[in-house]
Amino acid sequence: MRRITGKAKDETLIELQSTADPLNGDGPAVLTAFRINLHSDENSGNGFSSLPEIGTLPGDTETDKLQPNKDTVFFRDGVRRVDFVLSYVEDKDGEKKQERRKEFEANLEKAGLELETEDKTDSKDKKTYFLKIHAPWDVLATYADVLKIKVPFKGSDIPHAKDVPLEWLSHPFRLPEHIMHPQPDYFTYPFDKTKTDFFLITNKDTFFPPSTRNRIVFYILARCHYYKEDQKDKEKVGIKRLLSNGTYTAAFPLHDCQYWKRARNAECESERYSLYKHWARFLSFYKEQPLNLIRKYYGEKIGIYFAWLGFYTEMLFFAAVMGLICFTYGVLSYDDNISSKEICDPNKGGSIVMCPLCDKKCPFWRLNSTCLSSWQSHLFDNEGTVFFAIFMGIWVTLFLEFWKRRQARLEYEWDLVDFEEEQQQLQIRPEFEIRCTNRRLNKITQEMEPYLPITSKCARFCLSSATVVFWISLIVACIIGVIAYRLAVYAAFASIIKDPMRKIQFVGRIITPQLATSVTASCINFVIIMILNFFYERVAIWITDMEIPKTHLEYENRLTMKMFMFQFVNYYSSCFYVAFFKGKFVGYPGDYSYMFGHLTKLRNEECDPGGCLIELTTQLVIVMAGKQVWGNIQEALLPLIRNWWSSRKGRHNPENHYSRWEQDYVLQNFSQLGLFYEYLEMVIQFGFITLFVASFPLAPLLALFNNILEIRVDAWKFTTQFRRPVASKARNIGAWQEILNAVAILSVVTNAFIMAFTSDMIPRMVYLYTYGNSSMEGYINNSLSIYSIRQIPENNIYRDYRYPPDHQKRYTHTMQFWHILAAKLAFIIIMEHVVFVVKFFVAWMIPDIPSDVKARVKRERYLIQEYMHNYEVEKLKLQLSATLKPIYIEEN
Repeated sequence: MRRITGKAKDETLIELQSTADPLNGDGPAVLTAFRINLHSDENSGNGFSSLPEIGTLPGDTETDKLQPNKDTVFFRDGVRRVDFVLSYVEDKDGEKKQERRKEFEANLEKAGLELETEDKTDSKDKKTYFLKIHAPWDVLATYADVLKIKVPFKGSDIPHAKDVPLEWLSHPFRLPEHIMHPQPDYFTYPFDKTKTDFFLITNKDTFFPPSTRNRIVFYILARCHYYKEDQKDKEKVGIKRLLSNGTYTAAFPLHDCQYWKRARNAECESERYSLYKHWARFLSFYKEQPLNLIRKYYGEKIGIYFAWLGFYTEMLFFAAVMGLICFTYGVLSYDDNISSKEICDPNKGGSIVMCPLCDKKCPFWRLNSTCLSSWQSHLFDNEGTVFFAIFMGIWVTLFLEFWKRRQARLEYEWDLVDFEEEQQQLQIRPEFEIRCTNRRLNKITQEMEPYLPITSKCARFCLSSATVVFWISLIVACIIGVIAYRLAVYAAFASIIKDPMRKIQFVGRIITPQLATSVTASCINFVIIMILNFFYERVAIWITDMEIPKTHLEYENRLTMKMFMFQFVNYYSSCFYVAFFKGKFVGYPGDYSYMFGHLTKLRNEECDPGGCLIELTTQLVIVMAGKQVWGNIQEALLPLIRNWWSSRKGRHNPENHYSRWEQDYVLQNFSQLGLFYEYLEMVIQFGFITLFVASFPLAPLLALFNNILEIRVDAWKFTTQFRRPVASKARNIGAWQEILNAVAILSVVTNAFIMAFTSDMIPRMVYLYTYGNSSMEGYINNSLSIYSIRQIPENNIYRDYRYPPDHQKRYTHTMQFWHILAAKLAFIIIMEHVVFVVKFFVAWMIPDIPSDVKARVKRERYLIQEYMHNYEVEKLKLQLSATLKPIYIEEN
């Protein structure tokens, strides 16, 4: 039996060791712990009133009855909370690493942290040591003052919003009040260690929540050195370096309980269990998100991500409904499509012989062989598409403006209004402090600070820029390769599918050479995209590290811009080719255009007689849907398989056999760039549903279904698969906001050009109102041109607006071609100006910050000034009275 005395004056922890001798093979020693009060209370005359009851869980053995609950977040004294855990193993290079750990841990203790080590014999693998770290009140107060952490000083007196009419309709989507608002509303002020009586401190052990505690401890760990005092080495600083060189194997804060049940200890919040029960399960997909609880448990940075993702998903609902209406219109107007009827008519389309699709091996073919593809094109290329493109231009503006308002409200509610200004200097990356050996005087703080010389900064920037340009050029080269593949395979498909001697006429009616080429090229392009992404992600991180950004915010912004530029070219370049280049530089029979000149024999692709829009739709569906499916497989399916495999090994009562730190140790580490990839995935999706949405109105619906799943998959990963991340603050979504704004503006231009040059809408409208006498009959014949081949008695047709061979201007563009071109340019100008005017008007009409939030911010600042003034006055009165009282006594 041994006694471990904690800091509590009236408690002693006694551990009783069983007689089992592990050296004799009798199994591990079993420990049973009791907390004994040394002072009797009014309900008991002895000191054993607080002995815990030892129950038996289903499946427990007799030995388990005597075993303590290891699923705890406290030190062995049961009083001090574990704020952080470091793990390490002994290996071949053990002496050097042991020396580092010894110096590092000694310096942590000098900084005021309290440490407790779990021996490797108590771990599952008998190899891993766990170092538990606790931050006492003095340390927390000191660094809360340094970090300017806002804490409550007065309960909020601003009433909540009043009930709105028909609020009962939203009850099925709401969560319990204690989940949505786990904390009361307070007015807050940056913590000041010298004014602790100003703040609402009722219990020092719980005043700072666990997320704030682990943030403070990590701040200390990241800046604590591990060199000897007589051997000062600027590089030997920080837990990140110790993790990279293998001195420690992991560093993480603890989850407060297991995700599937509450903690046994009533002092534990069990917030992880609440998050899993009300948020992470897929059956809760229709419920609102507990954003305040997410923020309280994981920190503001993760909370703002889920707030943005949830808001984006809500707004997608309106775009998805409108897109579904437009698609439904295309289905219902199926029978009114005169152009498709003419193509499919054996007497019209069947009598038109089209020119070969390639130079040598391709035969002539009948227009009615493209009957099915023309019907498919009508589903997406109809009058409703123009309306939907304009609607999406306005929708994206409403989304961004309303998000600004939502973000402003969260900034106030989460105490982030003045965060960036106060924290900018405190967010300096430890890597910057370590690698920048030059020092200069800060004109504001009048203190020496590290800096990067301008010559070094320029050299690093040039190397970084050259690397990005090289990789973007590599993407362009791959796209050119895919285009060459399309041209070569297109000729092969055309020679096979359109050959009347081959018995695949039925297949030829379903699969045109254009469709077959587009599908196979899109699949190959998707594989290339995934491969390039895999390598460039590592290159982007390397060159960003090489630039040595000063702050965490600057690091993330630089990496964001590099990754997005690459991903933009990687994902969208093939769609830009199909939308704006394919079929635009074909030439005409006798004077065709070739890729890389006539020597290559690779004739530029032609669009289907129904237009290129259906091919753009195919490209968009394959790349967008493929990315979403592959992302969900990576995020959900692979972890499920890994969990299934580990569950086969079985764990009997893990809360008894495995400690809380061991259970968290086997989870995946959540890296600093974890949220970066989540944002990147959603922003790339945002580009798909805005830049090319005119070609596929169902894109928002696919995105909506994906995001409903994405929210719950991400929630499931955070609560069950990842170690608890270190809490960090962020007042907004950072550089992603500017990227979204740029994509929104570009989307208006791209959709206008798609409707003008990729869709057949403008040529049809010109024919309807100028040449067709308000009827579409004869449009197909009007859109084709004649080419005469002397060896063949009948004239052959190709798609263009050119004069026939018997005209004095033969094979030159007709006046109708110029009318259509003028109409296309006019449409682009009109659509862009209309949408931009509406966008800017909506942005001007909707203020970025709600009026009630402005009022609350002003009231809080007023109250802070008033309360601080009253506090200082009362403090001065006390000092004066304490000073004057001895003088008064002396005079008397």
